[in-house]
Amino acid sequence: MGLVTPGIGLVFWTTLSFLIVLFLLRKLAWKPILETLKERDDSIDQALKSAEEAKSEIEKLQASNDELLKEARNERDRILKEARETKDQMVNEAKAKAKSEADKMISGAREAIETEKMAAIAELKTEVANMSIQIAEQLLRKELSEASKQKELVEKLLEEFKA
Repeated sequence: MGLVTPGIGLVFWTTLSFLIVLFLLRKLAWKPILETLKERDDSIDQALKSAEEAKSEIEKLQASNDELLKEARNERDRILKEARETKDQMVNEAKAKAKSEADKMISGAREAIETEKMAAIAELKTEVANMSIQIAEQLLRKELSEASKQKELVEKLLEEFKA
């Protein structure tokens, strides 16, 4: 049973060595370990504060970016609206100019047609008059080839003239 129960000397020296190691650890190791832990805790706190500041800065930048994006969209919409208005104005001006030119061309064509029509009518009248004269001339030659028929025609014309 001597192996299972420790001796008083062994317990004393084990306790004494444990207390010496504990004292040495407290004097030499605990302070640096606690200081290192405190420094690490401080650096973690500082990192968290920096992260919070960075997060708030990112939120500010995001808000600023959103505002800039909104302004850019508004500017784009305004430019597109102006471009559409300018396009519509140019199209309307081109239509009006084309209509005006078409009206001028139609008016000129009508005048040219009317002039040609009058010239054709005048030429037709001249031709009809010439043909009528030629027909009358041929009829008169045929009819008035005899002297008695000539006298008869003159008397008839004089009677119509007097009437």
